[in-house]
Amino acid sequence: MGYEIPFIGLLLALLCVWVTGVYPGGIIVPSYLVLFLNEPERIVGTLLAALLTFLVYRLASGYLILFGKRRFVFLILIGGVWAILWRTVFPGIFPVTMEYQVIGWVIPGLVANHFERQGVVVTSAALVTVTVILYFLGRALALL
Repeated sequence: MGYEIPFIGLLLALLCVWVTGVYPGGIIVPSYLVLFLNEPERIVGTLLAALLTFLVYRLASGYLILFGKRRFVFLILIGGVWAILWRTVFPGIFPVTMEYQVIGWVIPGLVANHFERQGVVVTSAALVTVTVILYFLGRALALL
């Protein structure tokens, strides 16, 4: 597998946005998730980190002025903090957390950003749909 799956994933995500107006958690997120479908714990860990990032944002937005670029940077940074905590702190506290590592450190923030903009259910549905279509398309083209 070279650049085919991420490229096709970008095209599918853009098609989803064009047809439905809904972002699947960011246009690059389905491409990353499909690469880790053989490790579902990492996908769960990533989505959990995104949800926690969204909840921290909701809590912090009552005390901080967070909108536009500030909101986006805040969500990316908090997502990165969760990813770092998952790799460094949590394994000492919860032994099973190594299986639930976060994919990257930007992905949770991107997903959380769209949770905030579109809602958790809508973003999750679009993300699952595009990821599954990309997976089966990759299998059909023998790219995965």
